[in-house]
Amino acid sequence: MKRPNIIIIYCDDLGYSDLGCYGSSFIKTPYLDQLAEEGIRFTNWYSNSPVCSPSRASLLTGRYPARIGVEKILGGKRGTIGLPAREKTIASMLKEQGYRTGLFGKWHLGVHQDHSPNAHGFEESFGFLAGCVDYYSHIFYWEQGNGVNPVHDLWHNGQEVWSNGEYLTELITDKATAFIVEQNKDQPFLVYVPYNAPHYPMHAPQEYIDRYPDLPADKQIMAAMISAVDDGVGRIVETLKQTGQYENTVIFFSSDNGPSTESRNYLDGTEDLYHGGSAGIFRGHKGSLFEGGIREPALMSFPARWSGGREVKEPCVMMDVVPTLLELAGIDHPDHHLDGKSIVPLLEHEQGHHDRIYWSYENQLAVREGKWKLVLNGKLDFSRTAADTVHLSDLEADPGERVNESEQYAQKTAELKEAVLNWYSGFSRGTVHE
Repeated sequence: MKRPNIIIIYCDDLGYSDLGCYGSSFIKTPYLDQLAEEGIRFTNWYSNSPVCSPSRASLLTGRYPARIGVEKILGGKRGTIGLPAREKTIASMLKEQGYRTGLFGKWHLGVHQDHSPNAHGFEESFGFLAGCVDYYSHIFYWEQGNGVNPVHDLWHNGQEVWSNGEYLTELITDKATAFIVEQNKDQPFLVYVPYNAPHYPMHAPQEYIDRYPDLPADKQIMAAMISAVDDGVGRIVETLKQTGQYENTVIFFSSDNGPSTESRNYLDGTEDLYHGGSAGIFRGHKGSLFEGGIREPALMSFPARWSGGREVKEPCVMMDVVPTLLELAGIDHPDHHLDGKSIVPLLEHEQGHHDRIYWSYENQLAVREGKWKLVLNGKLDFSRTAADTVHLSDLEADPGERVNESEQYAQKTAELKEAVLNWYSGFSRGTVHE
């Protein structure tokens, strides 16, 4: 049997409850809802980090951010280094096995050419290298002399290109679908589509805004940006079907971290209500190791192997994607260590998965073991500190992490605290800096 094609679709700052199939009452996502019906919906899927760069590094390498040395948001200045050259990505691993590889969208793992997508296994790349850009001018306004010297940030295979006035979400979809159409059907392909939506700046074409005439302006623009992504997913799936490749294509969809409370996201200043997106019942946002910062919607479809309409509740994490895709492609485990575990046994034999999952971000640490979740020095976003420096939650009884059980279950708290501190101390601090 021919090895499967692989498509990874990644959003930016998408909240757990920002899709119809995850409970949104007002954002219309019919194509993603259909993908959920035709595939598998995960309800305990986690990012490896509450911010962009580390999450993407784990997604592409199958390793913890602390092991890679990408533990923070990387800068966007020209020449910024990023994902170390020694790290193998899913693109480089699949390329070695005869896959055609392409990236279309946001990179955010280094601006220097030695840390670019093409240096990490992507034969074809189109998109931007920094953390965010204007959706129409494709200019990166931040970190360049306090915005005094913004730089244009749109590249094709390392060469600067210009598409002024074209909405970036649609442009990314155009490039991704064209790549799929152009592929030789005898050669499998990997397509990585990291959309920058719904990350600020809050831009959307009028046609998408007009779909939500009854919403206030702040929610209207967020819904419009997500609808543009949903349309893009619909076009990608339709392209696969038209070219006869849908059945033998693995599609994975998720987002890098939870919704943002940054000032450019129509923030109203309260803990549980703001207008950048929705984490639903979960506490915390982007920058937080509480559930709202790291629990993400996640969908996987592979019609040739799995029937659709299934829900998986077992905790999984972004670093599981690499070993899962390698197993589905029939490729041996690489020589170097992977922290992630293939979810194929979980899906096909209902075996258990991770005993524990760990997180680190700035001075926050967290660990999940079964129903228990411990957060140390937890914040609710980038700036606001939570009330408890040690917070234990029973996620089965309290998925929103509102009740601190650390005193009632002191032994479990001590056990998990020791485990996460030992885990984190085991890494050399080889953090990538600008």
